[in-house]
Amino acid sequence: MSDSAFKIGLFYGSTTCYTEMAAEKIQTAFNRLFDAHVVDMFNIKDVPLSQAEQFDVLILGISTWDFGELQEDWESCWQDISGLNLKDKTVALFGLGDQLGYAQWFQDALGMLHDELIILGCNIIGYWPNEGYEFTESKGLTQDGSHFVGLSLDDENQYDKTEQRIDTWAEQLLLELDNDNQ
Repeated sequence: MSDSAFKIGLFYGSTTCYTEMAAEKIQTAFNRLFDAHVVDMFNIKDVPLSQAEQFDVLILGISTWDFGELQEDWESCWQDISGLNLKDKTVALFGLGDQLGYAQWFQDALGMLHDELIILGCNIIGYWPNEGYEFTESKGLTQDGSHFVGLSLDDENQYDKTEQRIDTWAEQLLLELDNDNQ
């Protein structure tokens, strides 16, 4: 997928703007990799989630709140997810959380979103190693516990690692997209 003949839809919910800032950084990283505008960004507070159906590749961003709760914009449209036609669409997820303040619930919303999407027949890419984090439990881990089900960011405790993680993840997604199209 080395040309820019496709568009990626990036949908996020953000209460305190950290998820929005991460979404902007992801958009910038992809546009830089392609040297073109390939990522259209949408705040789910402002657009219906059904717009995601227009894209073949999706990036969805969610944050975990308090004791493993959904971000409010995602919570308000949660019931809409099951009605989406996302069969065979390629989806990558990213989540924000606080691994020290909420170590028992780190990235739970990321895992909950993954579980809702996987039953829709999506092709999930972008699993992220769980190395370099300090937490006790997470619904955001793969079954074997070695990876998060998407990029895991903690701007509360590891802000200095966010940009490098995003750049590395964007390159990983590009490789996975290339592999999907061969």
